[in-house]
Amino acid sequence: MVLTDQEGLFEADPRVNPDAKIIKQESPFNDALDGMVNSEPGRFGRGGMLTKLEAARFAARSGCDTWIVDGRSTDTVTRLLAGEEVGTHLTANITPVDARKQWIAGQLRSRGELTIDDGAVRALRNSGVSLLPIGVTVVIGNFHRGDVVTVLDSAGNEIARGLSNYSDHEARAIMGHASNEIEGLLGYMDEPELIHRDNLALI
Repeated sequence: MVLTDQEGLFEADPRVNPDAKIIKQESPFNDALDGMVNSEPGRFGRGGMLTKLEAARFAARSGCDTWIVDGRSTDTVTRLLAGEEVGTHLTANITPVDARKQWIAGQLRSRGELTIDDGAVRALRNSGVSLLPIGVTVVIGNFHRGDVVTVLDSAGNEIARGLSNYSDHEARAIMGHASNEIEGLLGYMDEPELIHRDNLALI
């Protein structure tokens, strides 16, 4: 939620054009909004509304909606929480899971590599499943739980990136084994997957 000195985002500066209409709901990535907040001096583009739009776009990339509302009114937040249509609602149009996958795919630094067999490649690409240790044939690098790792096919082509549920030492110990063998191999089992599908972004 972003508080401002106007009721929300308008098609034009309401202080200059009293007939300007408020934008009730829109995607922050609509290019038309740039023209509404970035115009000649005296309009919102030279003040704080442009930065609010940029903040909404940043939030949307993380899967979060943004409401630009009137901060001068004492009951704005209460009305919004009660479900009333208040201010401007800028919708993310992306789930937090998809946003996380976009972030994973965009990471430039990978801590390790997992080479997987052809069956695992088909499963990831066609079925959208998690990466299980049984499909892993080679583990390279030094990484910890939660680090970004690159997933390669048998020819060395990158097919995905994901957040590993296990360290490189643990991954080497369980690779090629079924998930129900993890506890016997490590003495514990944190997760049955090496990379959960919600943390796996296909390239």
